[in-house]
Amino acid sequence: MKIVLAYSGGLDTSVIIPWLKENYDNPEIIACCVDVGQGSETDGLEEKALAQGASKLYILDVREEFITDYIYPMVKCGAVYEDKYLLGTSIARPLIGKKLVEVALKEGADAICHGATGKGNDQIRFELAIKALAPEIKVIAPWRTWDITSREEELEYLAKRGLPVPMTKEQSYSRDRNLWHISHEGLDLEDPANEPDFKKLLTLGVSPEEAPDEPTYVEIGFEKGIPVTLDGKEVAPIELMDKLNEMGGKNGVGICDLVENRCVGMKSRGVYETPGGSILYAAHRDLEYLCLDKQTTAFKEIIRTKYTELLYSGEWFTPLMEALQAFVDKTQETVTGTARLKLYKGNIISAGVKSPNSLYNAELASFTTGELYSHKDAEGFINLFGLPLKVRAMMGLNKQYLK
Repeated sequence: MKIVLAYSGGLDTSVIIPWLKENYDNPEIIACCVDVGQGSETDGLEEKALAQGASKLYILDVREEFITDYIYPMVKCGAVYEDKYLLGTSIARPLIGKKLVEVALKEGADAICHGATGKGNDQIRFELAIKALAPEIKVIAPWRTWDITSREEELEYLAKRGLPVPMTKEQSYSRDRNLWHISHEGLDLEDPANEPDFKKLLTLGVSPEEAPDEPTYVEIGFEKGIPVTLDGKEVAPIELMDKLNEMGGKNGVGICDLVENRCVGMKSRGVYETPGGSILYAAHRDLEYLCLDKQTTAFKEIIRTKYTELLYSGEWFTPLMEALQAFVDKTQETVTGTARLKLYKGNIISAGVKSPNSLYNAELASFTTGELYSHKDAEGFINLFGLPLKVRAMMGLNKQYLK
């Protein structure tokens, strides 16, 4: 039997390799690390995977594809889950699932294995991607079948077999990192009453209290909803995200503490750092305010809700998502221009926006009467707009509002 394992080198996948060997008649295990921006986490992975029993390791650098084909479409939509979470883990999973399928097909593997728990969202996201792209490949999800019940037991499992333990009990936060964000779950965070200890928790930046006393200004240029310049200079996608993360982290922006509703129905608590992503969202939103008309803006909010729901639950490779993305892309044809922001102690403050496609007309908006707008026209509009209210009042149906 040949199994492709989604491999990170962390606690779960360190346990899974020997567990697969023991429970699946010593199969060949091909480890696959999909690099979406984990940074130094990929260092030394090959040596570790081979020592644990894998026959080989793929490290696939898909960072630019991650940004251009997944993050940027999401930014154009403005997807935010439950008003706070910028979907950092969610957006990476369809791409990782796709790459696991490609390796499995290349290697002629019988199964794909992942380390997502039976309580989490990621099992759904990985497996929906696999079902959409290669339904014939079997999925192995150890957390749904083995007797291990906690991260502490995982540590004991490795220690009993004399295998290297990648972390201590005190360090065993569950984390997920990529170019867009890093998430933190577990340990003291499992009690929502506990305030996060940012000094020991934060990885991409500092708390607002520790941010500089002077603000940082940043200007981002967009073409059709896609960021292309930073402070007036053209910048490649990876460099853009790195620089925005650095600026945002330094100023304590993009920190989210959320008790969210998981796909499986339970609530979970996580702390998310998305400094660069928060800046990008704010800049893009400011530009949309300038470039989109009233009805498009309103309907895009409806689309955004459904798009976010699909993205969070792993329904990326679906006809509906494809259709929603087509609508979003159409709305972005005029979203070209620059947005300037001020970063200050955890805040992202609008500091000016301009576009060649701006729908803002100073003559119309000004308090000074101009030729484009007659104040007298408002009377007829209000009479028609308020006609249903007037009819109800004439029928005596609005008396309950009067005391």
